[in-house]
Amino acid sequence: MKAVHFGAGNIGRGFIGETLAANDFSIDFVDVNQTLISALNERHEYDIELAAPGQEKIHVENVDGINNGEEPEKVVAAIATTDLVTTAIGPKILQFIAPLIADGLVARKHNDNLTKVDVIACENMIGGSAHLKEEVYKHLADEDRAFVDEYVGFPNAAVDRIVPLQKHDDPLMVSVEPFKEWVVDESQMARPELKLTGVDYAPDLEPFIERKLFSVNTGHATVAYTGQTLGYETIGDAIKDERVLNQLKGVLKETGDLLIDKWGFKRADHEAYQNKIINRFENPYISDTIARVGRTPIRKLGFDERFIRPIREAKERGLGYAKLLETVGKIYQFDVPTDDESVKLQQMLQDKFAEVVTATTDLKDQDLVAEIAGKLVAEFSAPRK
Repeated sequence: MKAVHFGAGNIGRGFIGETLAANDFSIDFVDVNQTLISALNERHEYDIELAAPGQEKIHVENVDGINNGEEPEKVVAAIATTDLVTTAIGPKILQFIAPLIADGLVARKHNDNLTKVDVIACENMIGGSAHLKEEVYKHLADEDRAFVDEYVGFPNAAVDRIVPLQKHDDPLMVSVEPFKEWVVDESQMARPELKLTGVDYAPDLEPFIERKLFSVNTGHATVAYTGQTLGYETIGDAIKDERVLNQLKGVLKETGDLLIDKWGFKRADHEAYQNKIINRFENPYISDTIARVGRTPIRKLGFDERFIRPIREAKERGLGYAKLLETVGKIYQFDVPTDDESVKLQQMLQDKFAEVVTATTDLKDQDLVAEIAGKLVAEFSAPRK
């Protein structure tokens, strides 16, 4: 069996790649990082280290690399004969690989032994595969769309595994937490008989996607943004602070109430799931930096993202969302000069402060207005001890 996987990064190698290899797939990793691609092609194997006592090693072999920027024709040829296509590259990058996937799927029309294939986007988003399908279809002719409709599935998936900040001399070595969860919507599969050991298949994926997004993603971000306002630099240090832990528990209580009300999860089971999440965040082997976990704050403030969506839905149902709102306020204080979205967000806030300064002082000197607004932004963003 063969798989084409887009994204040779930590999740790609440390989660999706591990699972595919455990199911006896050979894997073509597709990426633009030539260091990773070269290493994969030189060695055809790599190791995974579990971030836990004992640091167990898992060996993955029968892997190759293709640089989609340099060798797009090889990507198309690989997709034309593969048994499965997966991605773990980030939601914003899906649009850029869609043309290659479209060409590869169309190329399958010429196979002597034509088989159906599934394309699974393993991303931190709701409806990742459906979104990828929309992008792929933009690059298909009408007659090719009919073929893809019949022979290709885009089943949505929910994936969950924390990958901490990596510090390895070996570019292919990756550390991951022991916990992992990969759930696929079997009702959307074109090839439902091809099921992987280590992957769960559900008739309705949406409850699992929302449970993960509103618990793990919302919770991890809550620790990051709360911790930053208190002056912490790592998740591990932040969560030791009772104020951070209480904020996390308050947020998970609110998202839990929503998920139980909406999807009918049993409260005892869901509370056990939440406790497992807290224990994962407290794992000293996977402590990450707050700057990395909290990065791209504007995206995380999105309408359908991990904070605003549960707030909207909780309000619609008459449920509480005070702790979620508190955390949203902390996101606007996320000031990390190395993060483009953080810089942009702080500039947007400064512009808004400038409007307030102008309205309250009647100052015409825009340089002075900007200077005062800058002071307000600095005060607003200062760590709260």
